[in-house]
Amino acid sequence: MRVAVLGAGRIGQLHSRLLASQADVSEVIVSDIDGDRARQVADAIGGRAASSVESALDVADAALVTATTDAHATLVSMAIDRQLPVFCEKPLAFDLAETAALVEKIERTGAIVQVGFQRRFDPAYQEARRLVETGAIGTVYLVRLIAHDHEPPPDAYIPVSGGLFRDSSIHDFDALRWVTGLEVVELYAAGSVREFPIFARYDDVDTGAVVLQMTDGTLAVLGQTRHDPRGYDIRMEVIGSKDAVTVGLSTSTPLRSLEAEAPLMPGAAWTSFLTRFEAAYRAELLAFLRVARGETTSPCTARDALEAMRISVAATRSRAEHRPIRLAEVS
Repeated sequence: MRVAVLGAGRIGQLHSRLLASQADVSEVIVSDIDGDRARQVADAIGGRAASSVESALDVADAALVTATTDAHATLVSMAIDRQLPVFCEKPLAFDLAETAALVEKIERTGAIVQVGFQRRFDPAYQEARRLVETGAIGTVYLVRLIAHDHEPPPDAYIPVSGGLFRDSSIHDFDALRWVTGLEVVELYAAGSVREFPIFARYDDVDTGAVVLQMTDGTLAVLGQTRHDPRGYDIRMEVIGSKDAVTVGLSTSTPLRSLEAEAPLMPGAAWTSFLTRFEAAYRAELLAFLRVARGETTSPCTARDALEAMRISVAATRSRAEHRPIRLAEVS
């Protein structure tokens, strides 16, 4: 199988290395707006740099879209026009209208698309989902989501990120839907700029919180920051009538307990999504290769991406309008 990787940034480089290590991938073809970077990545993995997106797609059997967010919809559309199976990093498109239009095209044409919400492939998230599905948790009272970046994104990325809730929280919103098997009915979001004034320049925030109500009445609470001095901290807690469990609490969790008898966290703290979820990214990519070979269906569909985007848009609107937003308002 020949796979085109469209975008040679950090995540594109990770996926390229993983692809090159697979026996059934005969060639990795790298394309990037920066031709020198594409050549460097291709050379590092023994792949080939393409002179254009079109030339990469024309010789590929499958495609990975790992470019900047504003290019996702165009690149996915180009790939499915060639009837190629496509993996697209989140989000599927930059905004809700573009996402909805692309989902309509994907579903109308029967295109094969997998969206990159890698937490679905993390073993602890999978176990949390199993415990909820089997009833081992009991009645779910509350889901608590914790999301703290170690360092803010580069200044140049902030104006094109789509904002905190669309750029980052969308992962938490997808994980919430997937683990609980429920949809969000209503939410209220708030945010502030606590440390980094550049976010205010683009009507964004470096700190946010969201309270969400699910279809069966379950409540969820997300707390998020763009900076955590101790490291990259992504967790989920599920509190139910029979059990209470947590995802993301380990010796690498960047958290210091003030309790005298608390166990120490001696391991090296996670510092980025690449270190925290490297195994999940690998499992996700292997799943896509099975999808591309026709062995299974997409484990994370374009429709899933649209629903996560709707929640993100609702949270962004709620923060701006200082009121609760029902998801029915976000069509």
